[in-house]
Amino acid sequence: MTSMSGSRAPEPWLVDAHDALLLDLDGVVYVGPDPVDHAVEVLAEVRRRGVVTAYVTNNAARPPSVVAEHLRSFGLEVADHDVVTSAQAGAREVASRVPAGSRVLCVGGPGVVEAVRARGLEPVTSADEAPVAVLMGYGPDVSWRHLAEASYAVAAGAVFVATNADLSIPTDRGIAPGNGTLVAAVTATTGRSPFMAGKPCAPLIRESVERVGSRRPLVVGDRLDTDIEAGHVSGIDSLLVMTGVTGVADLLAAPVNRRPSYIAADLRGLLRPVSDVRLPGDDRLVTGDRLVALRRACRRAWDAADSGELSPVTAAELEGLTADVSAALRA
Repeated sequence: MTSMSGSRAPEPWLVDAHDALLLDLDGVVYVGPDPVDHAVEVLAEVRRRGVVTAYVTNNAARPPSVVAEHLRSFGLEVADHDVVTSAQAGAREVASRVPAGSRVLCVGGPGVVEAVRARGLEPVTSADEAPVAVLMGYGPDVSWRHLAEASYAVAAGAVFVATNADLSIPTDRGIAPGNGTLVAAVTATTGRSPFMAGKPCAPLIRESVERVGSRRPLVVGDRLDTDIEAGHVSGIDSLLVMTGVTGVADLLAAPVNRRPSYIAADLRGLLRPVSDVRLPGDDRLVTGDRLVALRRACRRAWDAADSGELSPVTAAELEGLTADVSAALRA
């Protein structure tokens, strides 16, 4: 944009181009009990700038109040209502399919039970209690017995809803199995696939957008197969941060429906001019931004893939790009 005097007007920061951020949590804001580097100060600045934040998580284990308290322990100003979980979206989907007061077999953490109860449904734990629906979400204490009860109920014809299909979840010790692995066991046993409520499917994003009343939201996440694809499914721009499970090789190989609008090392990308983080990579060199080469490599790799050609990115270049990301995260 050029002013009447001929000088170029300052470009807005990425955060200022949107009225709400739909922020993933695991791998974006925190990993395990600890905040991701720079996340707290960036989100405090976002709040000062008047941009609404919704914390949108596929992790259904904890109730929103517990998640919000976790975030408040970092010094963030977060209300319970600011947290939107896949358990809430899943319970909403169940409630739309069964009569009020129906029994629902809940598999997962306390967040699943609380979400079901909040929708006026009765949580149960056994197929012997004749549930008319099953809601499956992640929980660190889910056992064979829980999967067996879910299988019995699903096989008997219960409505089958899952909060999300994430195969893995980042923890402070590394990558661990996610809800998708649990759901896969029940699906393999019964031959029935569930209705999915969480990212990348539309219900969780739809509930989040409605809750904050946004017209120009931005999905922010670390996963291509959930966060970024959710943006594509919902027609919303997305920012990928490299603080979670997605690596450089994953990004270069991303299919069309999993390609982000923007790429940054971490949440500090929200406080950079839009052209600094936009895809494809800008032709100009951006001072202090180590990911320019990665954005350009993405464009080359994606263009080749779309033309049915092999990726032009060599093994040596891939190693260099990975080093760039590591350096950017340490900066």
